[in-house]
Parts: sequence; C-alpha cells; structure tokens
Amino acid sequence: MTDQPVFELYGFWRSSATFRVRVALALKGLAAHETMIDLDKGEQFDAGFLAVNPQGALPALVEPGHAPLTQSVAILEYLEERFPQPPLLPSDPHGRARVRSLAALMASDTHPLIVPRVKKYLTGSGGFDDAAWRGWQVTWFTRGFQAMEARLANDPQTGAFCHGNTPTMADICLASVVAVRRVFKVEVPDIPTVDRIMARCDALDAFARANPSRQAGAPG
Repeated sequence: MTDQPVFELYGFWRSSATFRVRVALALKGLAAHETMIDLDKGEQFDAGFLAVNPQGALPALVEPGHAPLTQSVAILEYLEERFPQPPLLPSDPHGRARVRSLAALMASDTHPLIVPRVKKYLTGSGGFDDAAWRGWQVTWFTRGFQAMEARLANDPQTGAFCHGNTPTMADICLASVVAVRRVFKVEVPDIPTVDRIMARCDALDAFARANPSRQAGAPG
C-alpha cells in the first residue's frame, strides 16, 4: 500500500516493550525508522526525549502529523485498529479478552518487575546486591512464565500459538519477555507449552528481526 506511513520508533536494543512494537510493525508490513535511546546511559531523561515522552520510558512511536504514542500495548492496539490486517486479535469477544489477558500477564504483571528503574531503586535505596537482584529476576520470571504455562497448557483454545494457529498480541507479549529473559540468561523449568510456542515464534521472520541481539547497540 502506497499510503502507509513511515513511523519513527524510539527504542533500545534490549527493551522488551520496544520488541513488541517491532514485531507488530513487521507482522503488519509497516516501515519504521528506529532511533536508539540508550537506557544504560540515561538518555531517556535527556530533554530531547522527554519532549517525546515526559515519562522517560520506551517505546514511543511517532506517526507523521500525529502526537507521539507511548505504552507498548496501547501502541499494539492502535496498530490493530489502524491496520487491521493481518489481525493480532481474534474476531470473537471472548477470544479477544483471552488474548488481552494473556498479553497482560506478560506485559503488565511480569515485565514491569525487572525493568531498569526497578533495578536502580532496589540496588540503590533497597540495598540489593547483585545476588539479591539476580534472585529477584529469577523469582518473577519463574512465577510469570509458570503462570503462563498453566493458562496455556490447560486451555483448548491454545493452538500452535497462544490462541489458535496464528500469532496474536499474546504471542508478541510472551516473546518480548522471553527475549529479555534470554538476555539475562535466566532459565525457567517446566514450561513445555511456552517453549513450544516460542519455537514457533522464533521461526517467524517478524520475531527473528526483532531479536535484541540483531538491534543497533547490542553487544557484539
């Protein structure tokens, strides 16, 4: 389509939330120029980026002629409404609610506990040393993924992917947290359904191209 916009995406190589938007854009065949905001150097608090997102958080997506969009799941919802094909939500209301619930389990209940600003607080004001922070990561990754496993393994609506046989927002959010878990080298046992679905996601080009290791700024 010739009328598709070229988006500006502000992200960081290992950002789980940016990963979600990269995958959604790729699945829908949309182009984006990505500007790296180095979280480790604190560039999210530079005046230039705060003008884009006053929260100083990633990602931010800018469409020409529109104000910036923030919050990855809200961006996924916008892309789904603006560019409905291929769909990232099922057609029925219950299915859409299930997919959103699975997505929230990863994006809202698991990922926020291991982001850099939480680490900064816990290792500063909270008195965590490296071992305590590692234990925190392992605890919340494990609880999140084992809960996801229980949801997926016991539901007949689970198919090749989290819901049926095509990727949805649930798969995008699942893969985004798996991606950062891999960066931190945290293993979670006893999640065969999650692992099976992730193997399917890994085989898709849209997910492979969003891999943190393939982004500008990633360690060599």
